[in-house]
Amino acid sequence: MNGKDKSKFFSIVLGNIIMCATIAVLVAVSFRQIEPKAETRVEPYYSGKSDTKISLMINVYWGTEYIEPMLEILDRYRAKTTFFVGGSWAAGNGETLKRIYAAGHEIGNHGYYHKDHSKIDAAYNVKEISSAHSAVKDILGLEMTLFAPPSGAFGDATLSAASELGYRTVMWTRDTVDWRDHDSDLIYKRAVKDVKGGDLILMHPTECTVNALERIIIDVFSRGLRVGTVSDVLDGTITA
Repeated sequence: MNGKDKSKFFSIVLGNIIMCATIAVLVAVSFRQIEPKAETRVEPYYSGKSDTKISLMINVYWGTEYIEPMLEILDRYRAKTTFFVGGSWAAGNGETLKRIYAAGHEIGNHGYYHKDHSKIDAAYNVKEISSAHSAVKDILGLEMTLFAPPSGAFGDATLSAASELGYRTVMWTRDTVDWRDHDSDLIYKRAVKDVKGGDLILMHPTECTVNALERIIIDVFSRGLRVGTVSDVLDGTITA
């Protein structure tokens, strides 16, 4: 092989090496680009920042007949709180939903069909939350920002879906378990035992809850606390 042929040979080899290196770099970049992004877990809230307020989280899928008496008691004490409503309930009880909102209470999202959000995938979580959002928006023109998972069941997909949709996921500090234990005295004790500012107290529209509600509010007031919306309690908002 003469000098000219050698030079040509080495040029071809060098060109192949450069081409292979370029392809390797492009493939590596492509793989990096299609790697799924790690999802950031947005933790739910179990209590708030407020030192002076607690909130009564009233989750609504049923018990419509008890909402009006609850509203009357809350109004009597000028207490504003948060009703987390199911989308399917809202769609069938628009007038009651309007009365809750007109009374000055905050409205939160409780999913559409009361699913176990820990057992459904990301897409289904998005569907449940967004469908409930649309149902309430159609009636009130309201953009909700708080989501309470039915039965308190959630997974990483739930937290990611809620965050993606602009929601904070809210659990509770204390549970009255009024859906199971139809005992006004027990509901009252669970609500107020060692209650302190920032607490979120879970309840539902039941007859026994209505019977306990006034005592709960009076007890809260006697401790120098007030009843506020979940947003107020979470953020520590100081309002009358």
